[in-house]
Amino acid sequence: MTEPVSEWLTIPDLVDLLGVPPSKVHRLIEDRQLLATRIDGVLRVPAAFLRDGEPLHELRGTIMLLADAGYSDDEAMRWLTSEDDSLGVAPIEALRAGRKAEVRRVAQALAF
Repeated sequence: MTEPVSEWLTIPDLVDLLGVPPSKVHRLIEDRQLLATRIDGVLRVPAAFLRDGEPLHELRGTIMLLADAGYSDDEAMRWLTSEDDSLGVAPIEALRAGRKAEVRRVAQALAF
C-alpha cells in the first residue's frame, strides 16, 4: 500500500503558496477551510487539500460533516487521506475528482 499522503505542507509553505500572511493560514484552519495535523510537532496540511493556489472548495463542508459525526480533527484527517472501500480511493481523491456528493453520503453514514 502506498503512503496515504505523498506531500505535506507546513505553515511557511502555505504562506508562500497562497500568498497570504501566517495569520490568514491559521484562520483558514480555524474556519475549517483546511485541516491540519501535527507531525513531529509541526503543523502540516496535505498538499492534496489545495487546488489552483487555494483550499479545495469541497473540503470545508466535508470537514464540518465529519466533525458533526463526532470525528476529531486527527480522525477526520485519517479518513480523508486513507483509502475508503466504498469509494475505492481516499475521500480527498474522490473530492478532487468531483465526487463531492458521494463522499459526503459516505461521511454521513459514518455518523450512524
